[in-house]
Amino acid sequence: MCDRCEPKGLLADLFVKAGVAPASSALVTSMVESEPESRKQPSPRRPKLWELEEKHHCPVIGSCLTLDELKKIARKCGFNGDFGGTRFDPYRLHVEAVSLSCSRNDAAEAMHKLLERKYAIVIARFERVKSDADVLALWKQHLERGEVADAMWAALTHKAASRDTRNQVYGDVHMHSHQIGAGQAADLRRLEWLQREQTDLGADNARLAEELRQQSRQTDSAKRDLARSNEQVAHLEPLLNQVRELESGQAMTAIGRRLLLAEAQASHAREAEARIETLEEKVAVLRGDKARLGREIKETAAERDALERLWLEEASSSAPSATTCSGECDTCSTRLQGRCVLCVGGHTPLLPHYRQLAKRLGVRLIHHDGGKEEALSRLPDLLNASDAVICPTDCVSHPAYWQLKKHCKQTGKPCVLFKGASISGFTVALAQLASGRVSLSGETIEAPGHG
Repeated sequence: MCDRCEPKGLLADLFVKAGVAPASSALVTSMVESEPESRKQPSPRRPKLWELEEKHHCPVIGSCLTLDELKKIARKCGFNGDFGGTRFDPYRLHVEAVSLSCSRNDAAEAMHKLLERKYAIVIARFERVKSDADVLALWKQHLERGEVADAMWAALTHKAASRDTRNQVYGDVHMHSHQIGAGQAADLRRLEWLQREQTDLGADNARLAEELRQQSRQTDSAKRDLARSNEQVAHLEPLLNQVRELESGQAMTAIGRRLLLAEAQASHAREAEARIETLEEKVAVLRGDKARLGREIKETAAERDALERLWLEEASSSAPSATTCSGECDTCSTRLQGRCVLCVGGHTPLLPHYRQLAKRLGVRLIHHDGGKEEALSRLPDLLNASDAVICPTDCVSHPAYWQLKKHCKQTGKPCVLFKGASISGFTVALAQLASGRVSLSGETIEAPGHG
């Protein structure tokens, strides 16, 4: 408590003049509080900080405002400018703040606004009670929970709180501070004793830990020695048995039998491996033959089907009772009649046969040898002049192949790529082209008059 908590004023002067020293501030407080009941009536509004009794300012400033908050207000209002240096004294700051809070000024108003803002929630909680007894009861509840600072400010400034209630709050805070101080002193003494005890126990613990580590190392060393001894015994036992067997001749006999058996098994294994390798080679050859025969069967079947369709069409066209085909069936070659088909590559000696077969189908055939003798510069004009393209991929140059493939993709021109430059292969390619089964474009060749 600061010096402003001591009895002052006219009553204190009277004691001094009478030569009587009051035993404590409680005597003066009790005499001051003996005033008419009219002064104990509730106030119509909550009192401000500077309107509280002078003795209440010390606990309010000391408990409700932190040292940092006081520093900020002091810097703002300029009532102590020695912060940060060696002359700063927290008690001096507290005394000056208490002194300034007793009257209305900038510092007192700043402290009041901070208290109102800081404890707004608890103030609103106290404002819900309307009687002096309820204010005191609510204060006791907060005091039991250790919520002193915010509840003290809310109770002291409550408009329904009487002077007796405010003095009760002041007395509770006063005794609470004494109890806290005494408790802290006892706690400090207890803490010092516990720290010394901890230091002693730590030293004992370190010594015991070191002894335990030494014993553990010795135990580990003994375990390792025992393990080595057991391993040596375990290794010696088979050696002793082998020595006994060698001495009796049984070991040599057993070794001979095992060697003969191993040689026989190795011979059988080598023979089996040789047979397996031979069989694998035969299987690989047979698989290749099977795949080749499968491809040849498919190609032969396709050629057969194409030749059969061609023969049937010729037979039907020559028969007097044949029904005229509309050209819309999938197997009919009339789709190609009147169309220009470009053949890129193939065997040049077979070209007359290619042309004869195309003529029989009503197809105008143009040919480029794929870069063997003819210049590739002629190929673009031929590609542009044709309605469709066929190309035996195993009898054409790479530049011609890529050039026609690029052209057909860009223009969407139907193209059939096939292997085998024989007459039957050429026939199959024309049949695929007529049925719309192309390699590079989904478009089909339509007969004239069908779009």
